[in-house]
Amino acid sequence: MTPHADPEAGAAVKAADRAHVFHSWSAQAAIDPLAVAGAEGSYFWDYDGHRYLDFSSQLVNTNIGHQHPKVVAAIQEQAGRLTTLAPGFAVDVRSEAARLIAELTPGDLNKIFFTNAGAEAVENAVRMARLHTGRPKVLSTYRSYHGATAAAINLTGDPRRWASDTATAGVVHFWGPFLYRSPFHATTEEEECERALKHLDDLIAFEGPQSIAAIILETVVGTAGILVPPPGYLAGVREICDRYGIVFILDEVMAGFGRTGAWFAADHWGVTPDLLTFAKGVNSGYVPLGGVAISEKIAETFATRPYPGGLTYSGHVLACASAVATINAMREEKVVENAAEIGEKVIGPELRDIAERHPCVGDVRGRGVFWAVELVKDKATREPLVPYNAAGADNAPMAEFAAACKRRGLWPFVNMNRTHVVPACTITESEAKEGLAILDEALTVTDAYCA
Repeated sequence: MTPHADPEAGAAVKAADRAHVFHSWSAQAAIDPLAVAGAEGSYFWDYDGHRYLDFSSQLVNTNIGHQHPKVVAAIQEQAGRLTTLAPGFAVDVRSEAARLIAELTPGDLNKIFFTNAGAEAVENAVRMARLHTGRPKVLSTYRSYHGATAAAINLTGDPRRWASDTATAGVVHFWGPFLYRSPFHATTEEEECERALKHLDDLIAFEGPQSIAAIILETVVGTAGILVPPPGYLAGVREICDRYGIVFILDEVMAGFGRTGAWFAADHWGVTPDLLTFAKGVNSGYVPLGGVAISEKIAETFATRPYPGGLTYSGHVLACASAVATINAMREEKVVENAAEIGEKVIGPELRDIAERHPCVGDVRGRGVFWAVELVKDKATREPLVPYNAAGADNAPMAEFAAACKRRGLWPFVNMNRTHVVPACTITESEAKEGLAILDEALTVTDAYCA
């Protein structure tokens, strides 16, 4: 679809937004939301006719791209047949969505509890773990994001937690592996893995393993840096959990459904958790949907004992219909394979070349269509380009970089001192190269701030 300009309509949309919409994570007077007129595939456009290549996948969720015709048609067809039904009923599309998801998850995760989003999935996974073990504490890493509901925001490790953290949620944070900024003074992936596991094991000993219900990890950390775990780390956490009777939860809300070039990121390391949370890519966010995939031993806990949790829209039929269509389309069109190939042959090599050309690029990391470019003031010292959780004038270099991308027709995902390269899993080679060329140009802005 070719965008056409209609500035008057855009102004009306913007005015209504400013009058009535309260935006998340924002000081309302300090934001200027773009009025979007439409989207298709890897692009969206505004009312002035400016088209943007979406290197953010919105919030890293439109894995199958914008307006995929098979998914749109499935939602329309389902709306014409049955729009909603309470969670207590057996419904064909709900059952089929659960079957397809269970078919893709690792190991024996064969039961699916549906939620409306990832935060609710995490919330319920933690509740299940606490009830299954009878223990109160949950461990999570500092570099993490698990959602904004009561338990999920306390599990979160990034600064979005601070305003809501009352230190009473039974959450203990620890350091996960991150070789580029190793908290363990490691110099190799092997050292980082070994020392990170020792740190976790020591923490458990001092917290009391008998008090710990669960350890929750993002399989590949998303918003907090796209941190790919070193070989052996997830298997090591699995062993620790088994040793102490702790429930192992993998948060695949962002990493799942093709993002890393596998259906679930856990597949890369052959690790099966006890609970796995998902959302976002399960239907590319076309209708809100999330859930928890549950192992047999935890499902058995609630075979005769009622599970004390539920949602009015759990397994909403429109959402489930879109999930069925999304999974089937991804299989038919080899979308997961495309994500793996684009990452290996295009994004990874191009980003490594970009890192060589720009003094501001300290590190690139990722796999599939899930990458981070870490920007620094000095490659030798690795000082971040902007301070941790920078705002206002302190964040000027990153704001200027984002503006430079947008002027050139690229919509970036920028967080702290990083830009993430997270396009749709359906992105073509030519689209990926187009976006990376713009990124390359825009980085000249941040080079000016580097030693």
